[in-house]
Amino acid sequence: MNPEDAKIITLARSARARAGAAEGAAVRDENGRTYSATTVELPSLKLTALQVAVAMAVSSGAEDLEAAAVVTAADTARPGDVSAVRDLGAKAAILVAAPDGSLRTTLT
Repeated sequence: MNPEDAKIITLARSARARAGAAEGAAVRDENGRTYSATTVELPSLKLTALQVAVAMAVSSGAEDLEAAAVVTAADTARPGDVSAVRDLGAKAAILVAAPDGSLRTTLT
């Protein structure tokens, strides 16, 4: 794994730990800027961590994603998460990591 991919996994783990959330995520845009997020669970709004990270990138003017990472207890990313990443970054690698930061899989 390259250092930039390791960085977004670390950012996702940090966001998850800081918020005490079940999932954390981070994305890197075409300019190398990173955005990290956790799951949002409000009575009227439910978004996965990766959906929030993608939305943050879009709202900051990103036009493409280089990579995305999600730290989760699940074995792989949800289909809706993959779709959100692909909407902005068709070629972005999606790194799925365990809560301890170990890489489980990479979706290309």
